[in-house]
Amino acid sequence: MFRTKTCGELRLSDVGSQVTLSGWVQRVRKMGGMAFLDLRDRYGITQIVFDNSSDAALTDAANHLGREYVVQVTGTVAERTSKNPHLPTGDIEIIAGALRVLNPSEVPPFTIEDESDGGDDLRMRYRYLDLRRNPVRRNLELRHRMTMEVRRYLDSKGFLEIETPMLVGSTPEGARDFVVPSRMNPGQFYALPQSPQTLKQLLMVSGIDRYFQIVKCFRDEDLRADRQPEFTQIDCEMSFVEQDDIIELFEGMAKHLFKEIRGVELTEPFLRMTWADAMKYYGSDKPDMRFDMRFVELMDILKGHGFSVFDNAEYIGGICAKGAASYTRKQLDELTEYVKRPQIGAKGMVYARVGDDGTVKSSVDKFYSQDVLRAMADAMGAAPGDLILILSGDDAMRTRRQLCELRLEMGRRLGLRDKDKFACLWVVDFPMFEWSDEEQRLMAMHHPFTHPKDEDIPMLDTDPAAVRADAYDMVINGVEVGGGSIRIHDSELQAKMFEILGFTPEKAQEQFGFLMNAFKYGAPPHGGLAYGLDRWVSLFAGLDSIRDCIAFPKNNSGRDVMLDAPAELDPRQLDELNLRIDIKE
Repeated sequence: MFRTKTCGELRLSDVGSQVTLSGWVQRVRKMGGMAFLDLRDRYGITQIVFDNSSDAALTDAANHLGREYVVQVTGTVAERTSKNPHLPTGDIEIIAGALRVLNPSEVPPFTIEDESDGGDDLRMRYRYLDLRRNPVRRNLELRHRMTMEVRRYLDSKGFLEIETPMLVGSTPEGARDFVVPSRMNPGQFYALPQSPQTLKQLLMVSGIDRYFQIVKCFRDEDLRADRQPEFTQIDCEMSFVEQDDIIELFEGMAKHLFKEIRGVELTEPFLRMTWADAMKYYGSDKPDMRFDMRFVELMDILKGHGFSVFDNAEYIGGICAKGAASYTRKQLDELTEYVKRPQIGAKGMVYARVGDDGTVKSSVDKFYSQDVLRAMADAMGAAPGDLILILSGDDAMRTRRQLCELRLEMGRRLGLRDKDKFACLWVVDFPMFEWSDEEQRLMAMHHPFTHPKDEDIPMLDTDPAAVRADAYDMVINGVEVGGGSIRIHDSELQAKMFEILGFTPEKAQEQFGFLMNAFKYGAPPHGGLAYGLDRWVSLFAGLDSIRDCIAFPKNNSGRDVMLDAPAELDPRQLDELNLRIDIKE
């Protein structure tokens, strides 16, 4: 056997026993006639002792080991005289009796330590080495535990895990597809699924009333910290349910994960907020509710006093930062420059401090009397010692989004976005459609299979932009961790939806005829939800990016720098696929 124990399991109770360990050399320390080797595997680190007085050749061999050599050691477990309280195995060591080099190693390009000296690009190029580091390995262990708990919970609720195809038809509506040419069908292409949406709906038609799948999905999108071109969904669908049924079951699943994975007991029902309120009071459909700073509209108070920036604005809104009146002019200038960054786009910021005596001192004092400023402070719920920050603009939605970024930055600066604190929220009643300037038409905010709220269905003919959807997102700490909707199960309503989205009957039949035809054969009412597994794991691990909880992620350009992918194809492969490459300038 290569090993009888792992490098993380030996304790004082094992003293005197003969063991064989295998692993990687973390480091070798020479001390006089002795050598100390830290041997590492996935489970931990064990100290190995080589004594020149008992076996000089063995000690010399140990002294010539390099970092990351793969070795096998046999010896006797002994109690350490100098114990290491920071290691689970810190009470024992192995007195080596035999050493075998299983494979030497070149010097690694960065240190395999918890705090490595390797930058992101270098660690991604040698990801197989990066995965040896404890923080990255722990993220994968956390991911494993979460998938096991997801399966356990959903199995207890009667769900069946069913696989759906990876090669499907392209659906141009929504995000861009990754396409796959078919050699056997020249000139035709598969697409990699953005989600198993239509397939899981067909499973509902088939009578599989509770389905789930931990599934790879693909979207050819511009990347951010919480996006990858391929990602993993916990994809679920249920029949004979309404919105509250789905919310109740998957809120239960969230609470189960918090308890089993994080040891956090959530007993209160999750807060619910309409999309309209989320946008009005927080400027985001995924507000971070770990702290307050709700927007207050100040149009009635601040307009008409000769300050042209406000007098000409379509929206004026503010937030109140409790206890932040001590902010210096330098700090306020930094905040002003922050909101003026191109990615935020505000033209400036107005501030006001509430003094200990209740007086309000503002950066635009000369335009406003103390009575007006106090009325503003009262409207904001500001108390002595508080700081009021105000943005304005000629577009209410855009200005609220800018105010959202300012709110999040203040929350960060004031230490209100604690990663060990969790605020869970359901955002409901999303708009059914949103206007696309690029397409010059209404687009489905979620997807074209989402059911409109029953009371809004008559407006599909008169004012479709005002129609709300039976759609819901779960938001935790300002991150959308999942979302879903009740689906359309009536072929006539589905045809109406395609018509509003600009599909001709022929185009709708060509792309989605299989689903509309299936609805004619007794489709049950159904709905579902998909959680982002990568986002859940990164949330629980306290990460800023989902890349660190994926074994082999892509970089921000969508490239795998380790595999050097994507890459050009051999001309013979292009010929087999009947493809010609013509790159546009």
